[in-house]
Amino acid sequence: MSHSHIDVSYVAKLARLELSDEEVAEFQPQLEAILGYAEALSALDVSGIDSTAHATHVFGRMRDDVPHTSLTPEAVLQNAPDQAQGQIRVPKVVTDA
Repeated sequence: MSHSHIDVSYVAKLARLELSDEEVAEFQPQLEAILGYAEALSALDVSGIDSTAHATHVFGRMRDDVPHTSLTPEAVLQNAPDQAQGQIRVPKVVTDA
């Protein structure tokens, strides 16, 4: 992944950004430094490292003493912050068109 020259103006055009000549001159070395860092990372041997989805451990939202396989609707409703007529109530997230 060698990069001899990155055209910041072209990349900005693809991103639909209008950059001045001063901004192009400022961002050129920054973009090349970022790509150089990515190239250095790709050279690392990570074959013995397990892949992860999160940087930290993700804790479950359910109580530890309730197995997830035996959840009943009543148990789920006990954990709901707001409920009505046997259903979990949530705030409206869609505005009127």
